[in-house]
Amino acid sequence: MRMMRFPFLLFCFAAALLAQQTSGKMLGKPDAPIRIELFSDYQCPACKQFHEQTLRPLIAEYVNRGKVYLIQREFPLPMHAFAREAACLAAASEQVGKYLQVSDQLFLTQQQWTANGDVTGAACRVLTPAEAKKVTALAKSPEIAKQVDEEIQKGQAEKVTGTPTLIITHGSQRYPVTGPISYAVLSRFLDSLIN
Repeated sequence: MRMMRFPFLLFCFAAALLAQQTSGKMLGKPDAPIRIELFSDYQCPACKQFHEQTLRPLIAEYVNRGKVYLIQREFPLPMHAFAREAACLAAASEQVGKYLQVSDQLFLTQQQWTANGDVTGAACRVLTPAEAKKVTALAKSPEIAKQVDEEIQKGQAEKVTGTPTLIITHGSQRYPVTGPISYAVLSRFLDSLIN
């Protein structure tokens, strides 16, 4: 009986580790040949464009196929009045396993909540009432504020000044890319690194 516990515990540990590595903010295999850190701002029109036109196929063709490990980082720009609130809501939504859904919703409805200021209402549309209550409370917590601040500091250490910014790492080489790069251009570059 004791021998059977060890494989079970090992399986549980591996499953927990895998779940941690494929959460909403971190997608793919950590040992993928390319690592991309994406710094973005939910109120930035260029980030919306990147999210809708480039990020989705990037995830489908590179992340899901084990070629890219993607880390999404919050980088709300001070010039955007609601960007930090959106970043905190997105970061909090990871705690209920809904980071990708909330991110999609924030970009989808960017124009509306930028105009009316109801970032919380926009983010919570894709959450159950219980999830919305938890996310709303977490978004105002010191823990989430600290997490967002740490991601901003990481961006500043990488000399990020605008969004979206990708820090693409292959081996020991790092390639910062700023601005809304098209999927066609990004995929050609990634293929050149892999091949």
